[in-house]
Amino acid sequence: MTHNNPPDPHLAQATRQILKARQSPRLEVKTFFDEATFTASHVVHDPATRRGAVIDCVLDFDTAAGRTTTVSADAIIAYIRATGITLDWLLETHAHADHLSAAPYIQQHCGGQIAIGRGILTVQNVFGKIFNLGDEFTRDGSQFGHLFDDGAAFALGGIPVIALHVPGHTPADMAYIIGEAAFIGDTMFMPDYGTARADFPGGDARQLYRSIRRLLTLPAATRVFLCHDYKAPGRDTYAWETTIEAERGNVHIQDGVSEDAFHAMRTARDATLGMPKLILPSVQVNIRGGRLPPPEDNGTSYLKLPLNLL
Repeated sequence: MTHNNPPDPHLAQATRQILKARQSPRLEVKTFFDEATFTASHVVHDPATRRGAVIDCVLDFDTAAGRTTTVSADAIIAYIRATGITLDWLLETHAHADHLSAAPYIQQHCGGQIAIGRGILTVQNVFGKIFNLGDEFTRDGSQFGHLFDDGAAFALGGIPVIALHVPGHTPADMAYIIGEAAFIGDTMFMPDYGTARADFPGGDARQLYRSIRRLLTLPAATRVFLCHDYKAPGRDTYAWETTIEAERGNVHIQDGVSEDAFHAMRTARDATLGMPKLILPSVQVNIRGGRLPPPEDNGTSYLKLPLNLL
């Protein structure tokens, strides 16, 4: 199946930004990898102004005990303070199903706005029904400080940023093009591992294909930072940085793979996958901007466990 799409002005703007940024001092990126959830959290900043952002941070969660801790987030906070970064943003690429967000905790200590794509409204509506959340759970995205539309432009100090809507894994997925680097969330993994699943509520394999093909038209030398790595067979180390050129050879969606072929592969593969072990606690927290459900009359917060539904 082919699509004759009109010119994409947001993608053209992102391409111009990347090419121009390559002539300037590079964005600084520090990655914190949480092996328990296979999540790469990125702290990025402009070295000239030290204005920065945290992308996809992790709140540690012990499922058996129902207990949260902040070891991962505290490491990020310590780095921000030691580096002298002024935190402007806590960026979420989507409402994660594999880890709880620590954005409110880091915000409490370092400031910054919590932001996500406007597609979170769709996710809130879908999962608000799944968890049978009442009127106390608003579905207007107000739990976040800012909602990005496709093509939204902002800056980290002197480094320009463009937010691109890349749905398919979920309706809310965003990629952040920061200077000459792209932070693409759960669209693709390392080229030897493949692509994200598309079978969660609201996911769509065809939409994911189009989102990935959109990203793959960025300049070949674009630095690409991923949200997860699971170590492909035969690879001994975790990795979370690659390039657009390398991703054009991704084992699932390399150049030449059609939308129909990708849809068939992704659908068949997803049918063999179990649900992520943290999907139920993670989504309940992450659709609230990383906040736990309101405490009940005994002062304790509770998470719901829908039975025989997902």
